[in-house]
Amino acid sequence: MIQKSSDTQMLPENPTILAEQLLNWFYQNGRDMPWRVKGKAHPNPYAVWISEIMLQQTTVKTVVDYFQRWMHRFPTIESLAQADLQEVLLYWQGLGYYTRAKKIHECAKLLINEYNGKIPNKRELLLKLPGIGPYSASSICAFAFNQPETVVDGNVIRVIARLCGLTHAVTKEEIYHLAIQITPNNNGADYASAIMDLGATVCMPNNPQCKICPWKEKCIAYKKHLTESIPLIEKPTKKIKKGFVYLIQNENGDFYIEKRQGKGLLSGLYEFPWQENEQHFPLFTHPDWKTDSATVSHTFTHFQLTLKLVRITVKTSDCPLKNGLFVAENAFKNYPFSTLMKKVMKHLNTI
Repeated sequence: MIQKSSDTQMLPENPTILAEQLLNWFYQNGRDMPWRVKGKAHPNPYAVWISEIMLQQTTVKTVVDYFQRWMHRFPTIESLAQADLQEVLLYWQGLGYYTRAKKIHECAKLLINEYNGKIPNKRELLLKLPGIGPYSASSICAFAFNQPETVVDGNVIRVIARLCGLTHAVTKEEIYHLAIQITPNNNGADYASAIMDLGATVCMPNNPQCKICPWKEKCIAYKKHLTESIPLIEKPTKKIKKGFVYLIQNENGDFYIEKRQGKGLLSGLYEFPWQENEQHFPLFTHPDWKTDSATVSHTFTHFQLTLKLVRITVKTSDCPLKNGLFVAENAFKNYPFSTLMKKVMKHLNTI
């Protein structure tokens, strides 16, 4: 664990007082979640691990149902390790960022083989596991083992930046330096939950509820009427990409799908053939290709993608694509698809 700095000159109040005020607020107002237990660490570190990975790039509201279905099907690390990857991806379907699910599956097998099926309680060991980075390691240490870890997500960045009245473009490292000073040595799980809940339910990005904030008397942004302009975070401009998605049906009305190969973002998922290059239209030479007026758009981490829908009907024996298979639409539920492909499915029967 990183040692706390003694430099508190940028904090508007003694850090011990700030921590006490926030914890008192949390015990009265903190959210109830299936992966959280107030007053102590969660008794099942596996549940904490799964929830933390699911919550990356995803809202709590979305994650709750996914988490409950997941824990019902994979209640233990052993059951997850023994499952087929395709089934794991099916239960992750719709959460996006599918590399997370693959890493979870890989990690479960490693935990069985090298850690007796238990999640380690030391940050340095957690960082050696597949799919667990500094943020996840700190979260697991805090929520599963009640350790005094400083967890910094978007909510914490916003809370600390406003508390300290930081009007410049902030960095995660700068916020961490300030946040670690407030993190108490006890009640690690409750404090980490408290500061996240404050950001999610009170110190929100828009229309923050400052009048009910436990730190309102200390918050510099509130005093100076700067809450709407803080934090200032420079976001990179997303690239715009365009291409085609090919809806190929056979004589029975089944659709051609392929399993994506390689190690990329969507590898292991099934999809309709598609490409990013908007200059190259036909997937293979045939006179019957038809282009829809409809398009499908999806935002990835670093780029915005828009695909034109292109259709054709061919005999199975005449289809030159041999790496996939034709599947009836009502059987799609048996195959894991990305969110992008789910959007395409909404247009399968429209012209």
